[in-house]
Amino acid sequence: MVALTLARSALSLTPYMSKPPGMSVLLLFFTTLGFSFGFVTPSAEDHRYNVGDHVSLFVNKVGPLNNPSETYHYYDLPFCRPDQVIRRKASLGEVLNGDCLTNALYELKFREDKIGETLCQKKLKGDEVAKFRNAVSNDFYFQMYYDDLPLWGFIGKVEDENWTVNENGPKYYLFKHVQFDALYNGNQIIEIRAFSDPNHVVDITEDVDISVKFTYSILWKETSTQFENRMDKYSRASLFPTHQQIRWFSFINSFVIIVLLMGLLTMIFMRHLKNDLRKFSGGDEEEDKEVGWKYIHGDVFRYPPCMSLFCAVLGTGTQLLIQAAFLFVLALLGVLYPYNRGALCTSLVVTYTLTSVVAGYTASSFYNQFVETGWKRSVLLSGTLYLGPLFVMVSILNAVAVSYGATAALPFGTIVVILLIYTFVTIPLLGLGGVIGYRLRSEFQAPCATKRCPREIPPLAWYRKTPGQMFLGGLLPFSAIILELHHLYASLWGYKIWTLPGILFIMFIILVLLTAMLSIGLTYVQLSVEDHEWWWRSLLRGGSTAIFMFGHCIYFYARSRMSGFMQFSFYFGYNACICYAVFLMLGTISFRASLMFVRLIYHAVKSE
Repeated sequence: MVALTLARSALSLTPYMSKPPGMSVLLLFFTTLGFSFGFVTPSAEDHRYNVGDHVSLFVNKVGPLNNPSETYHYYDLPFCRPDQVIRRKASLGEVLNGDCLTNALYELKFREDKIGETLCQKKLKGDEVAKFRNAVSNDFYFQMYYDDLPLWGFIGKVEDENWTVNENGPKYYLFKHVQFDALYNGNQIIEIRAFSDPNHVVDITEDVDISVKFTYSILWKETSTQFENRMDKYSRASLFPTHQQIRWFSFINSFVIIVLLMGLLTMIFMRHLKNDLRKFSGGDEEEDKEVGWKYIHGDVFRYPPCMSLFCAVLGTGTQLLIQAAFLFVLALLGVLYPYNRGALCTSLVVTYTLTSVVAGYTASSFYNQFVETGWKRSVLLSGTLYLGPLFVMVSILNAVAVSYGATAALPFGTIVVILLIYTFVTIPLLGLGGVIGYRLRSEFQAPCATKRCPREIPPLAWYRKTPGQMFLGGLLPFSAIILELHHLYASLWGYKIWTLPGILFIMFIILVLLTAMLSIGLTYVQLSVEDHEWWWRSLLRGGSTAIFMFGHCIYFYARSRMSGFMQFSFYFGYNACICYAVFLMLGTISFRASLMFVRLIYHAVKSE
């Protein structure tokens, strides 16, 4: 039992068109964001101590082990607390992440050992005992930060009646002693761990008043690990031999699929297309009739219905794609790393805000290639196409978090800040991009003239229609990334970091390549049967990978130990937003690849 408790304690738990603002508002915004990044980014110069220096330990939150989204303030449980509870000033990202660092009574001085130090002598009333017992029964853990290093421990343990003799029902015990093990290199702290000692417990099975003496110990040891490598331990699980083998299998699987698709496309280009062009240029009327895609040259470049919405999808998808690229760059440069409090949330807000100009420009410029008026509607749609559903989802989840009293509930001040950023920065940048796209507009250069009346599409087999192509267009890319996707979900909703940014970047590139190649192949198949309505279909079949991703979300939840309405809501709510973003990105990539291919083959027809 001792070994089990210590092992579990050592787990890494992860669980807008208005007048542009003045320069002072922009300067204040970017300065604030700069401080937000600097506040959570450790540097060697800020983490050097002399022997005996006081290093603050901050308590953060508590929550059930199996529900990473359901966390509460540390002092929601009746722990020993200082006379004046002071919350450390949090960045925007920390608030969005549900972090709430608060001072504590622990006195952990640099390189000073302590054994059995008294934290406080506390008289627990019956209702306080019930709170602790409820926490222990739900397998609650606590999280703290020491020198910007996260550490975890468990609050108590349950001994089932099968483990005891002559007892009725399980026994609940509260850990009253915490053992800290710290490692240092020179004058810098490298690592710290917290162990809840199972040999120092108090029985809290009954709702009776009890007196508890909470204690702690800390032991310092020297290590050769360098300061710049101290965060590597949190990604250690991704380097286990078993997971390395699984990852290699995933790479080989993806590589084989890419090679097969490249072979298929090569056969299409070198054999079928070459023969089609030869028949067309030869002027043989009988053979010419066999070239199905050539007969729709007057319809293939007719812009699709709901053009404003289509351009908005392209604008938002391009924006999200560039945002993902920025996040990968930050991760590969080491700005984003595991347990860098709030850095990811801050990065998401900053990059989305700055890239909104891309959404406005893309939507406006593409729309103006076909229609001279009405581009403002497509720009407005691109500003709300993703943020609208995201705002609704976050509002619902925030109401759920408020009802639970969880740390995930956003304060009113944070909501106001986000609305101000959206109103005074995102909307003006979106409008600026739209204006630039309008000013730099150009006419769509189609290799073939578009006929006045569209050609009738012949009856299609079921597998050539949109649902069949979406199934095939989503299944193959999903099968190539499913293993790494499972590791990603385990990192987001589990207890360890099972993947690395470099690996995710490689899998993302593989996903983009597969989506583009499949889109080209399926577009050729569609045009070969004289079906010229390929615009929306290329977008839908590219984004259909996200539907398979959401299906895997359901499977992952069913196999996990997550429970409760709050965790259910947060899990499926945020996964729906993630999958929706992937749908927009991959749909954009799929359409761009198909458009490039269609232009290429019809330009060749014109040349012939």
